[in-house]
Amino acid sequence: MTSQETTRSRGSKARPAPAEARPFPLEPTPIHVSDDVLDDLRRRLELTRLPVDAGNEDWYYGVNRAYLQELVDHWRTGYDWRTAEAAINAYEHYRVDVDGVPVHFMRRPGVGPDPTPLILTHGWPWTFWHWSKVVDPLADPGAYGGDPAEAFDVIVPSLPGFGFSTPLPDDPDMNFWKIADLWHVLMTRVLGHDRYAAAGCDVGALITGQLGHKYADELHAIHIGSGLRLDFFNGDRAWDLSGGRPIPDGLPAETRNRLVAFEKRFAVHLAAHMLAPSTLAYGLSDSPAGMLAWILERWVNWSDNGGDIETVFTKDDLLTHAMIFWVNNAIGTSVRTYANNNRYPWAPSHDRRPVIEAPTGITFVGYENPPGVGTDQRVQHFLDSDRADWYHHVNLTVHDRGGHFIPWEIPDEWVDDLRRTFRGRR
Repeated sequence: MTSQETTRSRGSKARPAPAEARPFPLEPTPIHVSDDVLDDLRRRLELTRLPVDAGNEDWYYGVNRAYLQELVDHWRTGYDWRTAEAAINAYEHYRVDVDGVPVHFMRRPGVGPDPTPLILTHGWPWTFWHWSKVVDPLADPGAYGGDPAEAFDVIVPSLPGFGFSTPLPDDPDMNFWKIADLWHVLMTRVLGHDRYAAAGCDVGALITGQLGHKYADELHAIHIGSGLRLDFFNGDRAWDLSGGRPIPDGLPAETRNRLVAFEKRFAVHLAAHMLAPSTLAYGLSDSPAGMLAWILERWVNWSDNGGDIETVFTKDDLLTHAMIFWVNNAIGTSVRTYANNNRYPWAPSHDRRPVIEAPTGITFVGYENPPGVGTDQRVQHFLDSDRADWYHHVNLTVHDRGGHFIPWEIPDEWVDDLRRTFRGRR
């Protein structure tokens, strides 16, 4: 691990019930999927028709049929949603209307003298459950060898149009900066917090960054899993990760190969989601095997799994996350978010620098190092980039291991990084 912390400032596993200064303003609504939905899923899995997949043992053409068949068979005959549902319901769940948008969130009350409200935001193909490994230590640090004074009251929403934050209203323009507005209403007007903390990864990092841009005075700080500019999705060719630039001549062979692999990892994802999300959604909404294949490819290619996805996600893990998309028919509205990020581009709320004024911690991981950049160079690479001066960064850390799903893959490191960002800032 490499860490750089700056000091710039701006103005046991048991779960004992915390002593709260005031009662929580909402009544819990446990997660429950109807038997009818589960029966329909079972029938669809039984009727799965897989394509011919000759010559794809090495996954060159995408998801390998043999492994997908294993997962589909396990989904149909071995996987138990009710067991997963019970584990999910070990936490509090709420569903609330926020400015006309249905929002589900999971909550773990903080255990400490004065827990700080913290909202954790996922991305795609994430679910709220990707935060499940860090929720307990963040909420109850004393049970994990930490300081109870660093406890958070943890709020983990499903993005609008994802998971149980469905169905979206007819207004189709939900994007990351509008979600940030909803989150701010949720934390302040609905839950009654004057100030709060925020963290996020993937698109959730952009949402969190927007909170740190527009609502900096009402945030203690933010912690994110990437350092993108908030205008990342703006422009006519935002779907092209390379921006239309050819691969430079004269690169060392290893750097060139890594660049090609890096772009392949994200190219079809960005292009399909931005250019034809509805076309894609018809197949994914109708076929559970097809939906699983589409999101499985991202879990396989984006996690630091050494060639074996089940070192990061067990079969049951993969299917639980897939179920959260499937049982709510959420896959179509989830992929639409990307197109909306581009169609309704981000615009600044102020012209001050840095753009994101809230103190910001960033966790980088080695698996996502840019081509030609080593882990020991990652922090400096960010500082030298056109992204660094967008952030009021106070805590930059890079880890050798871990992939895109940071709080799931390296939860202990994520918790330590986040605590360090907020230390002395709440």
